[in-house]
Amino acid sequence: MGGEAIHDELDERAAGVADQVVAWRHHLHQYPELSNREVNTARSVADHLRALGLDEVRTGIAGHGVVGVLRGSGPGAAAPEGGAPDAGRVVALRADMDALPVKDLCGAEFASAVVDADYPGGPFPVSHACGHDCHTAMLMGAATVLAGVRDRLPGTVLFVFQPAEEGPPVTEEGGARAMVGAGAFADPVPTMAFGLHVTPFPKGYVGYRTGNQYGASVLVRVVVTGKQVHGSTPWEGVDPMPAAGAILTGIGQLYRQVSAFDPVTVTIGHVEDVGRFNIIGETVTLWGTVRCAVESDMAEVRRRLTTLVEHSAAAYGATATVSYLQPVPPVHNSAPWVEAGLPTLRRVVGADRVRETGATLGYDDVSELIGRFGGLYVMLGVQDAVLDTSGRPVPLEGGRGLVTNHNPRFYADDATLVTGVRLHAHVAYDHLTGALLAERRDTP
Repeated sequence: MGGEAIHDELDERAAGVADQVVAWRHHLHQYPELSNREVNTARSVADHLRALGLDEVRTGIAGHGVVGVLRGSGPGAAAPEGGAPDAGRVVALRADMDALPVKDLCGAEFASAVVDADYPGGPFPVSHACGHDCHTAMLMGAATVLAGVRDRLPGTVLFVFQPAEEGPPVTEEGGARAMVGAGAFADPVPTMAFGLHVTPFPKGYVGYRTGNQYGASVLVRVVVTGKQVHGSTPWEGVDPMPAAGAILTGIGQLYRQVSAFDPVTVTIGHVEDVGRFNIIGETVTLWGTVRCAVESDMAEVRRRLTTLVEHSAAAYGATATVSYLQPVPPVHNSAPWVEAGLPTLRRVVGADRVRETGATLGYDDVSELIGRFGGLYVMLGVQDAVLDTSGRPVPLEGGRGLVTNHNPRFYADDATLVTGVRLHAHVAYDHLTGALLAERRDTP
């Protein structure tokens, strides 16, 4: 069967599983699970992969990670040029499974009513406000499609279902780096990694960026310590609250201390104190994130933030410490991989629907895979939008509007999910046959 015929068959098989993908997505959306708690999600994924008769289904990786191994038996599967001698080329298709501590206001009949009462810092309402339900369902569909053509796959496909992309609790390990550390990609070693993220972009469009698709990130914990005292006698203690306020104000000026040509941001998203209305507490804890478009800026931003925190606290007679946790490198799409992948992307959605996008300070720890093994990470549009004359998405008249990821009202169009299935399947087949291949990457 020629290349065009197999691509047509992949599309037919994707269309055949489309309704099931939507049903999976609805179920996952209705029953979301937070990072490192993806017990039922992982079980559903593993059960499906086993039902497909994959060669291996590995579970319990770095918590609740699942990896399905599909070894193709097509011509050249043993050792194509440039591939591993025991498995040929190996493509790792990755989806993240975890949800967010965000109330679900998407308005769908399958909206989540889940509350996790036991999660550290909770109780939290839980929802798939970032679209990981879509990612998981689309990759389950792609596994169905590719298992159906295994006799024509000249290599191996790893279906990687990752926990804790949003970051595990700070006392736990998790995510892509933990999966790597657990040996999930040691046998066989991928020769390419691929993934996609649903985003507020026109339905069925693919956005990509040559260079850093996403920025570098690190979680920040600032603990300001004073001296607890009754609220009526502040002079007898040390109030950490004014120091925390000074830190928050000073953070707003950090951007002026680094180059304006490479964006950075420092965001404090959560504040914790200890006490009540008539108690000046001992500590105030600030939780936030540093994002840098260029990873080399991270060390300087961290240095300046630490200086700001320590000196601001001292000015109010308090002390403060800064911890930097869960660092994530940028998602970098190298030019050779983009050039190799564009023909596949254009075949799937049409050349006019593949658009280069601007930079973003979002993060995704798929960077741990793309950086090690090479490959691509792209955006899949799933909302009612059109592109304006400058190429920016704007709401489609009469549609549901543009709603960013992590917003309680984030939504994704079900009819677009089959496009994600097709993208996974086409990328996998093209890489294994050598049609989508860039420079060889050595594993660090």
